[in-house]
Amino acid sequence: MLSGLDPSGGAGIQADIQAITSLGCHPLPVLTCLTVQDTRNVYGAEAVSAELIRKQLQCIADDAPIHAVKTGALGNAAVVDVLVEFMAERPGLPLITDPVIKAAGGGDLADDELIAAMKERLFPLAEMITPNGVELALLGGSDNPGEAAEHLLQGGCESVLATGGHGTGIHITNTLYNHGPEPMRWEIERIGGEYHGTGCTLAAAIAAGRASGLSPRAAISQAQNYVNHAILHALEVGKGQPVPDRGILWER
Repeated sequence: MLSGLDPSGGAGIQADIQAITSLGCHPLPVLTCLTVQDTRNVYGAEAVSAELIRKQLQCIADDAPIHAVKTGALGNAAVVDVLVEFMAERPGLPLITDPVIKAAGGGDLADDELIAAMKERLFPLAEMITPNGVELALLGGSDNPGEAAEHLLQGGCESVLATGGHGTGIHITNTLYNHGPEPMRWEIERIGGEYHGTGCTLAAAIAAGRASGLSPRAAISQAQNYVNHAILHALEVGKGQPVPDRGILWER
C-alpha cells in the first residue's frame, strides 16, 4: 500500500498496516508523504520523492508477490505518475484507491494538480475508489451522490464505493456504484460521533479481502464488519476523534 504517515497513529500508513495484518495479510508499506497531524486535524504535509517511491515499488515487486494495491494520501501528482506506470505494467492487479483530499478537521491533503492527476490518470486503473461524501461531491462535481458517482464512472472509474460515515441517521450506508443497472448498498448501525482513520481502515480492509481472493462485494462486506468492530472498541488516543481499535481479534 501507498499512504502517508499520520504521527497520531490514527490514519494513514499505520491504519493500513494494522487493518491488513488483522485480516491475515502481510502489508508491503510504501510511504508517500509526511504529515503534521493529530487526532483533530492535519496542519501540513510534505511529499516523499517520487523517484524514491519508484525505486521502492520496483524493489518490492522484484522480490515479493503483490496481490492487491491500496492507496491513501499520495503527496503530489508526481507520485501518481509513478503509481500509474507501476499499475499499467500489472493489468488485473486489484487497485483500491481511497482518494484522500481533506482531513476530517478540514486540513488539505491534496492540491488541484494532485486531484486532477488522480481523476485523469489513476482512477481509470482502479478497481474501486472509496470517497466519503465530501470527496465524492468534490470529485464528481455534484452534491447528489448518484450524479457525482455517475460522472466518475463516465470518467473511467470501474466502481465507486461512496462511504457514509460522515453522514447522519441511525445507519451508515455504503453504496457501491458500478456500470450495473442499480447500485448496491450495505448498512450498519451508526455509532455516535466520527472516528479518526475509518476511511483508511475500510479501504485497506477491502484491499486485504481482495488480496485474499474474495470478490469485491465479499471484500466490502468483510471490511465493513471489521471496521464496525474496530469502532465499537475505539481508543481515546488524543483530544480529538477516537481511533478505531484495529488490533481487535478478528475471525474470518
